[in-house]
Amino acid sequence: MKEAPGTGQVEFDGYVLEKLVSENEIRVMVQCLADEIHGDYHDRQILLVGILKGANVFLVDLMRDLGRGNPEIGRPPMPVEIDFMQVSSYKNEKSTGVVQEILGLRTEISDRDVILVEDILDTGKTLSGLLQQLAGRHPASLEVCVLLDKQDRREVPIDAKYCGMAIPDKFVVGYGLDVNEHLRNLPYIGVVIGRI
Repeated sequence: MKEAPGTGQVEFDGYVLEKLVSENEIRVMVQCLADEIHGDYHDRQILLVGILKGANVFLVDLMRDLGRGNPEIGRPPMPVEIDFMQVSSYKNEKSTGVVQEILGLRTEISDRDVILVEDILDTGKTLSGLLQQLAGRHPASLEVCVLLDKQDRREVPIDAKYCGMAIPDKFVVGYGLDVNEHLRNLPYIGVVIGRI
């Protein structure tokens, strides 16, 4: 990875990127989200459900932050359980509007406090369908935690209770987000400007 001279852009893996959210900003966002979640669930056992593949990095950092606590505000460590799902609502690169589980939950969620962890909320179609499916499994509570929210892309009225930050309608990668399975391992979030 190298800085493109004088442009503030980065070249990595054949792509030209512009940084949108730094590593440090992500770290602060995740800690703030962990503080919020602890404030709401400090006396309950929660299940974090990550949506693969994009949310895996975010879920792991959130889980660790909950586990380490926040001494600055006196937040003690909080135990959590995790599980993952992989879903799709696309066929031949077009949304069908029907959410299909590719990899389903292994954990029973009936009467559990569940927080669905997603990397980015944009149109809301997939997340809305997934919430309807999970609500049918009768959790005690069901909330959504997203790292990024593209509010300008919303087609279905849905909001996340826990949200790291709203971003403009730009194609973002890094920190779990990809372009054709590339760039997930960037430690920051960037906007794809072009190819090299």
